[in-house]
Amino acid sequence: MSIQSRIQADRASLPPSMLRVADAILEDPERILQGTITDLATACATSETTVVRFCHRLGLSGFSKLRLTLAGEIASERVRRHEVGPTHGSDLPAASALHEIVGEIALTETLGIEETAAALDIPALQRAVEAISAAPLVLMHGIGASASGGSDFERKLHRLGRMSRSIPDTHDALVSAALLGPGQVALGFSHSGTTTEVATFLTTSRGAGATTIAITGSGHGPVVEAADIVLRTTVRESTYRSGAMASRSAQLLIVDCLFVAVAQSGRDATVDALRTTFNALEEYKRR
Repeated sequence: MSIQSRIQADRASLPPSMLRVADAILEDPERILQGTITDLATACATSETTVVRFCHRLGLSGFSKLRLTLAGEIASERVRRHEVGPTHGSDLPAASALHEIVGEIALTETLGIEETAAALDIPALQRAVEAISAAPLVLMHGIGASASGGSDFERKLHRLGRMSRSIPDTHDALVSAALLGPGQVALGFSHSGTTTEVATFLTTSRGAGATTIAITGSGHGPVVEAADIVLRTTVRESTYRSGAMASRSAQLLIVDCLFVAVAQSGRDATVDALRTTFNALEEYKRR
């Protein structure tokens, strides 16, 4: 996981003094390369000791290592972007040309997918696959952009003949969650990890005896606390809602991994179900 993505993911759990440091880095990472630790501490109204502790929290030896790591990330992203837009994670200017917008969004989503795949907890993914494969029912809930992951997974599981429901309305989702039982699965989608509705959905499902799984971009917060299994996306925010776009793409990557692994776990039944559903639509595809 890149340093910028790690900062973004841990942001919600930081104390106020470190949060100011984190936001300063995310707002303008190139500024960190041009200044000293004293400059950063002064700009954030904190001490140099706090900056050093923040670096340690990221797993870095100190400010010099932070600058070196950021320099490498920014240089790499410039090469991949071919200079068609501003530094990843910073604001896009209002007058961006269309090719600049395309380049920035493509980079944001590509980085989100690559970093999510690289940092994905494979043992946790395996536990999720086993739980979903054995579940007589998988119930899913997400709000806003995060709801798209649930509806996509429901459609995929339906093609395999597996019972699943993606419920965007929170009241309906909570009613269904309360009726779950042991062996069934509740899957919640929340990029921030703080979505109250999703946390309540998972808490209610867990109370009913179901296994709870969270797909989230955060390592902390109520959604994570309510989940038996956490599958983390790794996405940085930027403007034009490309943060939400990239988080959706990263969530769909995890959904696809879950789908393929679940399908593989019962390959013969999967092939039969895919063949049957394909044949059911064949007549309409010819029109």
